[in-house]
Amino acid sequence: MSWIRRFDTRRLVTLIGFLAVFAMAARITMDTDSWWHLRAGQWIWEHQAIPRVDPFSYTRANTTWQYPGWLVEVPMYWVYRWLGPGGLNLWTAGMVTLAFVFIWSTMSGGAFARAFVLVLAAAASGVYWAARPYLVTFVLVAVFLWILEDFRGKGYPLGYRRIWWIPALMVLWANCHGGFAVGFIVLAVYMLGTLRLETREGKIVFGCNFSALRIMILILILSLLAVCINPYGPVMLAYPFKTVGIGALQDYIQEWQSPDFHSINVQPFAWLLLLTLGVVGVSRQRIRLTDFFLTAGFSYMGLLSGRNIALFALAAPMVITRHAAPLIAALSRRLQFRQHPVGLVPAGMAVINVLIAAVILIAVGFKVALVYPESVNESAFRKGLPVEAVEYLRVNHPPGRLLNSYNWGGYLLWALPEYPVFVDGRTDLYNDEVIGEWLNVARADPGWKQVLDRWQVRLILIEPKTPLIPQLESNGWHKVYSDEVAVIYER
Repeated sequence: MSWIRRFDTRRLVTLIGFLAVFAMAARITMDTDSWWHLRAGQWIWEHQAIPRVDPFSYTRANTTWQYPGWLVEVPMYWVYRWLGPGGLNLWTAGMVTLAFVFIWSTMSGGAFARAFVLVLAAAASGVYWAARPYLVTFVLVAVFLWILEDFRGKGYPLGYRRIWWIPALMVLWANCHGGFAVGFIVLAVYMLGTLRLETREGKIVFGCNFSALRIMILILILSLLAVCINPYGPVMLAYPFKTVGIGALQDYIQEWQSPDFHSINVQPFAWLLLLTLGVVGVSRQRIRLTDFFLTAGFSYMGLLSGRNIALFALAAPMVITRHAAPLIAALSRRLQFRQHPVGLVPAGMAVINVLIAAVILIAVGFKVALVYPESVNESAFRKGLPVEAVEYLRVNHPPGRLLNSYNWGGYLLWALPEYPVFVDGRTDLYNDEVIGEWLNVARADPGWKQVLDRWQVRLILIEPKTPLIPQLESNGWHKVYSDEVAVIYER
């Protein structure tokens, strides 16, 4: 068959690269925040409405809650309902792979170098992978880079066709995740890329592609208007500023803190950053203004906050391969490597390539089989979530308000909806006020008893090693449940 004869080494390497990305991302991906997104999706589906006020906690009951995630939370709920947690694992792997499909199109050079850089970038972005709406931000950043690289590279008229997709994509983005602000950052970088600074006869000469800049300014205005097309209206434009202004995010939430380079999970980010600096430094090709701002800006953001590492991992591959491709081509000529023409390959070689691809595909299938079964996921959940403690509360149902661990709030929304929570991962809702009160209690700081009295807390579900525990036992609280993961105290 002719398609087999066309399955050359380049196609095999490309396929292996994407299968490697999918296999890495096919893992247990539900984290503590995945659960409140599922609960929100369930509420939206059952009520056929978008929540305007908080229906899940007692500390923020009936307080305005405006979260731009409904367009992802409902499908997440459907996937979980029909396919279980394993389905969300596959959804995560698919979204990650889709993002790198778009990034592949922005890369330069041969398949071997592109596949190597792609897999390294995927490994670096792995700290970001979880079954949450922010995967839409991951994919759409890649799409924006693909569109804007096409706009910058092809010029008029071919490159101008896709850029008009951006406002429509921004409507989608603003209804999926608050990371739509990153789209404006990428757009601003490419607007700066229309400027030119050159040195001529010892003088700095300023230039600008005014035609491209005018188009991009129009796209920017349309995109700002597009964000307003959501259930909450123009107020959503302020959402990203509200979120990053919460002090507790930077102080206590791990994904918002600077990465720990002693962790093996963060090491690929360091490798990718060093590779970028090395390749650009060795290359004789001048770095483009857009490339500089993308790599410098996203690496800076990644050094400030671990969740931003993924943004750098999306931008770095096209910069690395753009500068590495001429170097590799020159080295190949010096070493007299022959480039095989694209086209039909010998039948025997084609069959071998197909067999190799089949074996790797089977291996990826085995990897998926390890993380798909519900029993495997449930076993993983029991290691970090209060599964048994929740069952105790469900069966015995002691009366009163429950103060819960911050890390478990989202899970309780899903698994124990009959008990409104004190706090969960929706930091945009609770802000520093409620999160500060929770920290006051958890650390047994002065005034912790007054917080519990003011909120009429009668039950506490928390980790066994929390500093609050000794204070509870000496202040009239009685332990009614305990295991290795959680303890429950009753007033």
